[in-house]
Amino acid sequence: MQYLHISASRRFPSPSQLSIAVLAALATMGSACADTQLAPVEVTAEREASSLGLDQASTTGSRTGVTVRELPASIESVDSATTQERGDYTIMDAITRATGVSGVGSGGNGTMSFSTRGFSGTNSVGLAEDGMRLSTGAGTQNYPNDSWGYERIEVLRGPASVVYGSGTVGATINAVRKAPSRTASAEALFGIGTDGTGRIGLGGTGALGEIASFRVDAYGHTTDGQRDLGNASGSKLLTTLRLQPSSDLRFELLADYSKQNPERYWGTPNDKGRIVSSLRNENYNVSDAIIGYEDKRLRGRVEWQANDWLTLRDEVYYFEANRHWKNVEQYSLNAAAGTVNRSDYLEIRHNMDQTGNRLEAGIRTERHRGVIGWEVARVNFRHSNNSPYGGASTVSAGNPAHGAWSSPDPTLAKFDTRSTLQALYAEDAWQFANQWLLMAGIRHDVADVSRDELVNGTDFDKTLRGNAWRLGLTYQLSPATSLYAQASTGHDPVTSIITMNLSNSNFTLTKGKQVETGIKQSLGNGLGEWTAALFRIDKDDIITRDPVNPALSVQGGSQHSQGIELSAALTPWKNWRFEGNFTVLRARYDELLEAGGVDRSGKRPTGVPEQVANLWAHHRLGPVLASLGGRYVGKRYADNANSVVLPAYSVVDAALAWTYDQRTTLRLLGRNLTDKVYATTSYGSQQFVLGQGRSFELVAELKF
Repeated sequence: MQYLHISASRRFPSPSQLSIAVLAALATMGSACADTQLAPVEVTAEREASSLGLDQASTTGSRTGVTVRELPASIESVDSATTQERGDYTIMDAITRATGVSGVGSGGNGTMSFSTRGFSGTNSVGLAEDGMRLSTGAGTQNYPNDSWGYERIEVLRGPASVVYGSGTVGATINAVRKAPSRTASAEALFGIGTDGTGRIGLGGTGALGEIASFRVDAYGHTTDGQRDLGNASGSKLLTTLRLQPSSDLRFELLADYSKQNPERYWGTPNDKGRIVSSLRNENYNVSDAIIGYEDKRLRGRVEWQANDWLTLRDEVYYFEANRHWKNVEQYSLNAAAGTVNRSDYLEIRHNMDQTGNRLEAGIRTERHRGVIGWEVARVNFRHSNNSPYGGASTVSAGNPAHGAWSSPDPTLAKFDTRSTLQALYAEDAWQFANQWLLMAGIRHDVADVSRDELVNGTDFDKTLRGNAWRLGLTYQLSPATSLYAQASTGHDPVTSIITMNLSNSNFTLTKGKQVETGIKQSLGNGLGEWTAALFRIDKDDIITRDPVNPALSVQGGSQHSQGIELSAALTPWKNWRFEGNFTVLRARYDELLEAGGVDRSGKRPTGVPEQVANLWAHHRLGPVLASLGGRYVGKRYADNANSVVLPAYSVVDAALAWTYDQRTTLRLLGRNLTDKVYATTSYGSQQFVLGQGRSFELVAELKF
């Protein structure tokens, strides 16, 4: 284990102007709090009894405002208290503890890529913030990344196209922000850990005058990393200003900034499909490699309660994302010679902006909670690269000389796309009897894409259309127990819509359909809550090969998954609390031909585990809370032939928290206590992306 240290020469990358603004806001709130400060009160009680949030309004699962218990679908929430308790400071860490979710993120997809219900990747699992999605360009999702500043992170499993549009057949992950309040409060987080890890989080809210309130959250982190070239850093600022001139009218303005420089790591070469543990801490990238993401966001919202039954809402926004990669990405191990052959000296830039508007009307009567809306977005995307990515070198497998990036191919702007995305949608939750709720939703999406080739190739225009619907029924067996069943459809693109090329411009959206049934129940005497779901998803029109001419790619393939998901949060004894989930599924290609006409029918899709489990146990001894967590991910495959296996793995984490008083908590976090060597995903079939080794962190959490 390395010694705990923080380098004095390192500093968080937050812009100084943003830091000054945050500190000024916190100082203002501190003065406000001082005027109403209460005498200190010692608190020894533990958190509320374990809960899955079944009675919480489901902003992710539906826009009608039904609760999680009422919703005829599978949805899960991880709140901010839970993420801090477990030390899950990234959304990837937090959401991969949810039922059936595993991470397949790498440097090439922005690290925010997931697998669930038998479907993987950015074109099947969507990512949103407060219900709004930035379009996926060239298979990349990188925002939101850090969990600080969010009230909760939710995952809606199964086709979510009725609410979120294309690219959500597997699931949608939605980060819900903390909202402004006129009651002044502030919070802070300071952490130091092994491998030069440090983090700072600041947040606060309060009133401004008679009708305004605000919320500010800032966060920064840095680490030297466990691998060579493992340094990474990031910072962000989230701001919200709310104006409420009357009880039925509300305005909000949100302005955000984020900058990330993740670890410049593209995986470790395997030895004929075997993890080489001795290479765990090696990195075969070049010393001047670059991975950088910068996001800017501006949003305006208005909500007007026109009368007892009608609410009008409008949201206008501007998102901007700039990304830069400059790396050597492909490595092949020559075990006999003890060397690694490197290729793909690759440089890519994404310059993307998205402007949009969502207008909707909410209708509420004695029996109906409905919504009807229209969304429109204009997306401009420029892709620059140095294709065909020339360059090659050979380095020692142990302690490689990294060298510098050099390619004979110039980096040029290769194409521009201009896309207009529109959707009409409607949902209704009909309480047609005291114990029965019928939910129906429908959505129509249209994507008009125009691509201009800037170097060579053929310009083209393409229009894609997709329809989705959802029909579900919930029966409230008792106030504590609900049973549900639903059927839903959705659609995924065969590639990212806004960056499609000529070769796939003739393809339509793939089609997904799901049937699901389940139970949601609260147990008596504060014992806890549990849920179970059975599902099957079929997806048609995936890309396959023409049986007559295997050199030709066509649509017509199919795949399916089916399984069971269980989750529970229980408090069986005083001072004990348990949270856990378990998923078992079967995912297969029903019809798939690859190059040369090779039949992959009956094979499992890449990156899909068929068993995923999580368990946390908490025990309180006075002001001390001891927590132990375990995570299991079953074996996966790195290729459609199922010939390269990513082994199953189990990781054990722990936390020890001391609540000094109602405002101060000290937390010691231990991650991967057994120092397990494991692969989270693959980057091609020759490289495994290895998970982090054992680490420790000491965190102070303050409330004002």
